[in-house]
Amino acid sequence: MNGGPPDGDVGLPALGAAGYEDSPAGAGAAGVARTWWDANADEYQAEHGDALGDADFVWGPEGLREADAHLLGDLDDLARSRVLEVGAGAAQCSRWLRGRGVDVVATDLSGGMLATGRALDTATGVAVPLVQADARALPFANASFDVVFTSYGVIPFVPDARTVHREVARVLRPGGRWVFSTSHPVRWAFPDDPGPDGLVATRSYFDARAYVERAEDGSPLYAEFHRTLATHVADVVACGFVVDALTEPEWSPGRGTWGGWSALRGAVLPGTLVLGCRLAG
Repeated sequence: MNGGPPDGDVGLPALGAAGYEDSPAGAGAAGVARTWWDANADEYQAEHGDALGDADFVWGPEGLREADAHLLGDLDDLARSRVLEVGAGAAQCSRWLRGRGVDVVATDLSGGMLATGRALDTATGVAVPLVQADARALPFANASFDVVFTSYGVIPFVPDARTVHREVARVLRPGGRWVFSTSHPVRWAFPDDPGPDGLVATRSYFDARAYVERAEDGSPLYAEFHRTLATHVADVVACGFVVDALTEPEWSPGRGTWGGWSALRGAVLPGTLVLGCRLAG
């Protein structure tokens, strides 16, 4: 699930309404997300595959690459570590790590996205162990990984982010690293428009309501959840982490527009937040 939702709703009921809600999908959020990404896996890859690369590690639409940022740490250290990617989508990031000798496992809620991942394994000749799993209930033993990460996976799409952080803490060894990227909270105050209209704030940054799309019968089709920077930090700290890095990528020269993300907006507004955390103990 790298870089936000795809454009379109192939295989889903017609859109009936969209807006901000206090109590969206709730306990059914996992099913809503799985259905959405299963229906849109092929379209997402067709639209954004070139920007993501088949075996590259990009932290967000701005184009910040792990090869340059080293947010997970030194590659030599990673090669001696066990690494887990949650919300991996088609596992492009894990495939990049795997190609550099890193022992990495990739998980995603969507079978459709993992099917795309298997196709990319074949195309690239780099096979990644793929596991279908909800990041809030990972099928791994306690303290079994040294590093866990997600690039735009999971965190924007669940109403209970602390459950994810708590589960990541469970599977990490003491001192382990948790790095995740998500939509920068500031973006929620602005329309999702790549042009000049996207530079004018129209909502309160502190409005914590989620964005929800519903079918004509009222059933949820898609949900994305807003958290302030303070909430993101409080969530990880409450789960036993220490925040040791905060990155706000600048727009990479030559990077093309991605939905509501653009060079115009990227020149003046942060679009992505990357938090690096260490598990205390």
